[in-house]
Amino acid sequence: MQRVADDESQEWLSGADPEILPPAVRAAFPILDGALELRPVGGGLLHQSFHARLADSEFILQRVSDVFAPEIHDNIHRVSSHLAARGFRSATLLPTVDGQYSVDLGTLGRWRLMPHLGGVSFTRVQSLAQARSAGLLVGRFHAALRDFEQTLAPMGIPYRDTALYLKWLRSALDANPGHRLSGDILPLGNRILSTFVDLGTPVDAPDCVIHGDLKLQNLLFETATGPGRDRAFALVDMDTLMRAPLWVEMGDAWRSWCNPDGENAGEARFDLEIFEASFRGFVEGLGRALSVPERLSLATAPERVTLELCARYATDALEERYFGWDEDRFPARGEHNRLRASVQWQLFEAARASRKEREQILSDVL
Repeated sequence: MQRVADDESQEWLSGADPEILPPAVRAAFPILDGALELRPVGGGLLHQSFHARLADSEFILQRVSDVFAPEIHDNIHRVSSHLAARGFRSATLLPTVDGQYSVDLGTLGRWRLMPHLGGVSFTRVQSLAQARSAGLLVGRFHAALRDFEQTLAPMGIPYRDTALYLKWLRSALDANPGHRLSGDILPLGNRILSTFVDLGTPVDAPDCVIHGDLKLQNLLFETATGPGRDRAFALVDMDTLMRAPLWVEMGDAWRSWCNPDGENAGEARFDLEIFEASFRGFVEGLGRALSVPERLSLATAPERVTLELCARYATDALEERYFGWDEDRFPARGEHNRLRASVQWQLFEAARASRKEREQILSDVL
């Protein structure tokens, strides 16, 4: 996690304060020896993150959510090393005192440390040039991993498993008829289930290595303003590396990038200009022709991924146990995820309404 361009700045805190950072965490990473300063980094749904500063060096220190298997750090190390050998910048992990890439401190949690790459990230696309640059970076990422043949371990949670998410949603709807939010979530949940039936199965396309979570905050840009705002240079937050069809990757990217108002706003829309700019950049960065199944599968990609996330938010609005939430804006986790689910449904409807235009764009670019 890096600094988000529209986050409010926060004061640096003493890393020697055991109430802020347990001494065992510092002891696990020898590179943190010295006068350490910390600044909490917000914006993530799962991890607790700090921007750490020590003399002339800066790092990102994270307590990793328990939902992930420790083996994700082997995935990150293998993929980031492969990318670095091909000149592509991404989040890399620094070794612990035992030479591992994370440390399990029991009740204190699992921690990892990464170099701070600089730059900024954004919650919303700022320009069409930025959208094209984002697509270009992702295309280069996929081009660099075409010859990656190492094993990727399961991440410890079912991810991009639509059938399982829908099963969980059905269970949540059945088990929570008296929930305080059931008046909103039950009708929405049933619409989600029936709409997936209408969508049918996706086009069968080949698997590739995907980042798996290409929300805009996970791309770094050179500067917050000026020309550097439109130059993406690195990917971060690589917990969800996996093999899956390309439509899964790009559907999630477009779900994030093409909603200019963000997932916490009261309404959503799908921006076709951002879609086209980012796809043109992606094709340029990829440097190869897409297969027919890949191209056809992209037509419904943003609809499928948006509706899938809508199902997950709707489930958590009733179960209130998974996603993080904004305690300053909402009375409880359920209310925040009700809003998220509502926005994703609106975004799905907007994407569905623009399918013909998107199909034409895909055809024109290719």
